[in-house]
Amino acid sequence: MILSSEAYKTMQACKNGIESTRKNSQASERFETKNVATGHKFNLKATNGQVIGTSEVYNSLSGMNNGISSVMKNAPEAPILDLS
Repeated sequence: MILSSEAYKTMQACKNGIESTRKNSQASERFETKNVATGHKFNLKATNGQVIGTSEVYNSLSGMNNGISSVMKNAPEAPILDLS
C-alpha cells in the first residue's frame, strides 16, 4: 500500500475522498515530505491543507520519491474496488 486515508462514514464521503486524491495527486506542491525516526514518509494534502492520504514509512529518500511518483502516475486512473 502506497497511500492510506482516514476511514469514511459514508460511501459518498469515500467517493469524494477518491476524487480529491485523484485531483490533488497531480500537483507536486500537494505532497508534504517528512523525515521520521525510522525513515521518510509523505502526506498528500488537499488545496485547503487537509491531509487526504499518508504514505508508509520508507527506508530511503529515493524510495519515498518513487512512492510519490507512483501516486502521481497511477492515482488518476486507479481502479476503484468496493470491499464493503
